[in-house]
Amino acid sequence: MYVANEARYDTMKYKRCGKSGILLPRISLGLWQNFGGSNVFENSRRMVLGAFDLGITHFDLANNYGPPAGSAEETFGQILEKDLRPYRDELIISSKAGYYMWPGPYGEWGSKKNLLASLDQSLQRMKLDYVDIFYHHRPDPDTPIEETMDALATAVRQGKALYVGISNYKAQDAKTAIETLKKMGVHCLIHQPSYSMFNRWVEDGLLDVLEETGVGAIAFSPLAQGLLTTKYFSGIPEDSRAGGPSVFLKPESVTPEKVEKAKRLNEIAKLRGQSLPQLALAWILRQEQMTSVIIGASRLEQIEENVRALDHLEFTPEELAQIDSILNG
Repeated sequence: MYVANEARYDTMKYKRCGKSGILLPRISLGLWQNFGGSNVFENSRRMVLGAFDLGITHFDLANNYGPPAGSAEETFGQILEKDLRPYRDELIISSKAGYYMWPGPYGEWGSKKNLLASLDQSLQRMKLDYVDIFYHHRPDPDTPIEETMDALATAVRQGKALYVGISNYKAQDAKTAIETLKKMGVHCLIHQPSYSMFNRWVEDGLLDVLEETGVGAIAFSPLAQGLLTTKYFSGIPEDSRAGGPSVFLKPESVTPEKVEKAKRLNEIAKLRGQSLPQLALAWILRQEQMTSVIIGASRLEQIEENVRALDHLEFTPEELAQIDSILNG
């Protein structure tokens, strides 16, 4: 029988999520890949429990995570039932809806029909009465923002979500969504954008919006799908994301320019006593608006390494200037 590490809260760092009562771990675990039905259950279980033993209390999912779609939530539900049920009140569990999930006109995007049906399905898969955070996964250009935000507000009023968030919304769309929710009496807790050294779009207005509105931020793909690791320094390994069947990182994305930049960044990391992934995570967490980063993993050792990024989060002005010079070069 699983018994959680008694020292799990001794070293993990936590930060308040915007203007709310919620503290999130600076490192959160995402179940986007490597936790689906096509993966080995015991490895997924080892990663989730190992993460919790390290003080990671936030587990990020979505309806379509797998593969196949929905199976990551099923895997997490099994781990919860088998091991983590006694610790439910120590966990922040999030899910999302908005990308394609089932056939027909109600299986994706931002209608109230889609979001609330998807949430019910997610709760069934995870064997939960509620999620802590429910996100709209992407903006819907064809559905009125009032309808989409009403769906999130309804989830809160139904007791099926404690908090709500948005993901992949650009600055102006995010501001509109946040203000619309506020008029409905619901605070938008958090925004989940992609953000990394190689993907800095959030710095062009979005972080300012989140600061002004008291909304937290949590970055996904902080290692640029593995480009901010040493994995591609000598070509594309067969067992890597770019070398396998993944639709999210194509071989052509592994450009010589990015590999060269990663190598130069790795030299800075070494001088700081860090690995390249640790440097990349610390660089994101230096942003005041960034509550947490979502890491992915295929084995527990990667999680353990990434958590050690928290040992050195400070940067000198010279280091930041060097990094900017590399990234802008």
